[in-house]
Amino acid sequence: MNWLAHLLLSKPDIESRLGNLLADLVKGAEREKLNAQIKQGIKHHQLIDAFTDSHLIVHRSKQRINSVYRRFAGILIDGFYDHFLAKNWYIYSSQPLDNFTTEIYESFLAYPEPLPNYANQVITQMAKEDWLGRYRNLEGIEYLLIRLSNRLSQRFKNKTEIRLEPAIKELTDNYIDLENDFLEFFPLLKDIK
Repeated sequence: MNWLAHLLLSKPDIESRLGNLLADLVKGAEREKLNAQIKQGIKHHQLIDAFTDSHLIVHRSKQRINSVYRRFAGILIDGFYDHFLAKNWYIYSSQPLDNFTTEIYESFLAYPEPLPNYANQVITQMAKEDWLGRYRNLEGIEYLLIRLSNRLSQRFKNKTEIRLEPAIKELTDNYIDLENDFLEFFPLLKDIK
């Protein structure tokens, strides 16, 4: 759930930003009901994901994750990279992070067209709890891992409960290497259109 990266890399308009967020939340028939500009944002999100998932630097980062969590290494790296983006925000944006996140939340909450209920719930909770701004500290990443654990546990019902919170140790134990991976990788995403 590297939403902070997706939002920074999207076009600076509400529909593009919404599409870059909704790509992870809205599927199937609900997605078809979205307007064309939001769908373009979803396509952009998918291009970023495809580039990211196939890149050697990201693969190197995933290899740093203990085999216990390897199944979820991509998800973990997404979250860890958003931490490094928030931490190093000043490198990539002249707009302060708090101003950017406030702009995102306010525009999403005021969006006049109807969105699927689940998406509205997530956007409301994200704004209320400042998910994007919280990525800058380890407590915020721990909270992200709790949310991811709950979401994955719901998705894989009747199986072992998934707990990713202990994977924060993967971030702290590999902090410098993961941050260097991020700093090498993130500038490559700027050209994806």
